[in-house]
Amino acid sequence: MPRKRPRPVAPPSPAPPVVPTVSALGKAAPDEAALVVPTRDQLPAGYATFLADVAARVRAAHLRTAVAVNRGLVTLYWEIGREIVRRQRAEGWGAEIVARLADDLRREFPGARGFTRRNLYYARAFYLGYPAPSAAPEPPSEADTPGARAAAMPIVQQPVARMGAAAPTGEADAGDVPPEPLALLPWGHNILLLEQLDAPALRLWYARQAVTHGWSRNVLGLQVQSRLHERQGPADQTTNFATTLPPAQSDLARAVVKDPYNFEFLTVAQDAHERHVEAGLVAHMRQFLLELGIGFLYAGNQYRLQVGEREFFLDLLFYHKRLRCWVVLDLKTGDFEPEHAGKMHFYLNAVDAQLRDAGDQPSIGLILCRGKDRVVAEWALRGMTSPMGVAEYRVTERTDALPAELRAALPSLEAVRAELEAAPLDDVEP
Repeated sequence: MPRKRPRPVAPPSPAPPVVPTVSALGKAAPDEAALVVPTRDQLPAGYATFLADVAARVRAAHLRTAVAVNRGLVTLYWEIGREIVRRQRAEGWGAEIVARLADDLRREFPGARGFTRRNLYYARAFYLGYPAPSAAPEPPSEADTPGARAAAMPIVQQPVARMGAAAPTGEADAGDVPPEPLALLPWGHNILLLEQLDAPALRLWYARQAVTHGWSRNVLGLQVQSRLHERQGPADQTTNFATTLPPAQSDLARAVVKDPYNFEFLTVAQDAHERHVEAGLVAHMRQFLLELGIGFLYAGNQYRLQVGEREFFLDLLFYHKRLRCWVVLDLKTGDFEPEHAGKMHFYLNAVDAQLRDAGDQPSIGLILCRGKDRVVAEWALRGMTSPMGVAEYRVTERTDALPAELRAALPSLEAVRAELEAAPLDDVEP
């Protein structure tokens, strides 16, 4: 009987080839499930630098995107304001057309913000607010521009009346794009400048300062209210920088110093000691550094220096990044006296000897006092070889609200405390 041949078994089908996933680097991507993320101790030596570089690139890309979006928005408002002005002048459009435009734009773009009637009036004021962009590095004070208020348009207080009227004298056409510092500021900053300042050159000056120093809207408002343009720079300073520093360093130092300084965020008694003012400045360091300006790095207060067998303590010590030098601040609660300059000269000699490095510029001293006689201060600084300046500062003085006779009739705090401590607990109401 013939034997049956065994039925051949088909060989198993070969597994489909594995197609590796190719990463952006051109290499096969590893199996993420099998990855073991190294701990910080296991990272290679150059990883921290690599991470910092990548993070910096990401931040820079985000910043470029934000700047581009902001520039586009501000330019859009400028263009809308320009077209409103041109149509108003050519065709006599009034406020009712602008109101209708705002309503129609909101219907056309229901998810978009910024097309309210109020904002369109701001756009018109924005375009009219800069008829001739100024390239002057220093702004004129408002007292030096008597025609500025008459030429400038009231911003939003009476928009309906203004939009229905012919363009007043002084409303000249601006350019097709907003001036550079304005395009770099958020729209809220630009509205603040329109509301609080009349002179176009003054607005542009504050806009440049805000861009340079990265001010928030609140900080910009504080600087405008404190009239920074009148306190910043060499217009009314008492320093010897011109004779003790090289020209470039002297100009920069004079641009950094203010006079007077606004420390009105402090509330001190009329007879407060220097230590009280110093403690208040240290406690409000954020506002203090903001008033000093960009570049100041806080090193300490009552900074100890050993000279010979004696100890000396500096009221406040800073290092300035742009000036590349130490800055000594000496606080005085009274008026400036000539001997203050001699003491500062001694402090600067000690700082230069003990703290100044090879790449540092000569240390600078700033004597801050409640008042000064300009002639006395100038004569005191004349002939001094150490660079220093004298400036005033303002604080909010605390005064007693009650009349003297009423204060005398009230018990003292100590008497009230003693009476409370002596009273039984049951007699004290909760």
